[in-house]
Amino acid sequence: MRIILVLARKDLRILMRVRSGLFFTFVWPVVVAILFGVVFSAPAQNAATALRVVVVDEDQSDSSRAFLRQLEASGDFTLDFAGLTDAEAMVRRGQRAAYFVLEEGFGTASQRRLAGRPPAIRIGSDPARQADTWMIEGLLMKHAMGGTSTRRPLQIARTGVARERLGPANGFEITFPQGIMWGIIGCVMSFAIGLVSERVHGTFVRLQTAPITRFDILAGKALACFAAISTLQIALVTIGVVGFGIRPSYPMLALACLSASAGFVGLVMMVAGLGRTEQSASGAGWAMLMPMTLFGGGMMPQFIMPAWMQTVGHASPVKWAILAMEGAVWRRFSLTEMLLPCGILLAFGTVCFAIGVRGLRDT
Repeated sequence: MRIILVLARKDLRILMRVRSGLFFTFVWPVVVAILFGVVFSAPAQNAATALRVVVVDEDQSDSSRAFLRQLEASGDFTLDFAGLTDAEAMVRRGQRAAYFVLEEGFGTASQRRLAGRPPAIRIGSDPARQADTWMIEGLLMKHAMGGTSTRRPLQIARTGVARERLGPANGFEITFPQGIMWGIIGCVMSFAIGLVSERVHGTFVRLQTAPITRFDILAGKALACFAAISTLQIALVTIGVVGFGIRPSYPMLALACLSASAGFVGLVMMVAGLGRTEQSASGAGWAMLMPMTLFGGGMMPQFIMPAWMQTVGHASPVKWAILAMEGAVWRRFSLTEMLLPCGILLAFGTVCFAIGVRGLRDT
């Protein structure tokens, strides 16, 4: 075991000395994650600024309908109509900013200019989005006082509707798994080409003449690559949590990262086993990794891809690595749900490792 650790430490020190490899392994993934996170987090710039809300008209009077037509004509609101249960569900799922209810008697109260109870509206919104609620209240009051249908102040009540978190909290929860994937790709290519270079320049042969076994040599390479990929993932997750509001499930994330590390260590061995020179290993590696990354969601999230690309992506380990990380970061996978992507990564790594060891033995 001591020999394996010494060999692994040697490979890690070589990686730290190669500045270009170090940049694409540790720096470039952070740049990718932050840059695309900013893009995905930016609010859409639409010409229309109307608030999209759901209306429950319990009054069903001419005055309530006239008030709603006035709201739509103003351009301040885009109104959808639903029952109370459906309206609450739409706000809870984040599909609408809020709902408001025109309570029974709204029309009658609107006709009384000064006397009696004022027209009543009940607003349902997420308590965490107070700014939206205040804006809706202000706009409703403005149209009630300045319109032709009521000209009376409103009696407004609030109902809290806690929003369910069904997706990523921000764009960085989408892009940091992609950034981690680019770092893993950098590790794969750095270690694969380094192993081929040692074989071409005789270092691998000299190691084999030493009083150590072939297993020790390959295990040291695999351990160094596993440690580099794991360190990269820990570093990027730390940056995401501290600086960009990522809130993962740490046990599930540990499972995802360990599975991804093991899976792509196998790919390192396969790329190194297929290449006879540094150039051939580099060409073979990128020829495999670019389609894997494209169809697996490393260049763009899979959910915005056409259906045929998503289907092809099932064959890519990149897709399963990103899915496992997303399951821990924002999809909220259970342990049972994590078993599929993690199991596929481990199986992929085992097969690739076996192919790579055979290729290295033949050379």
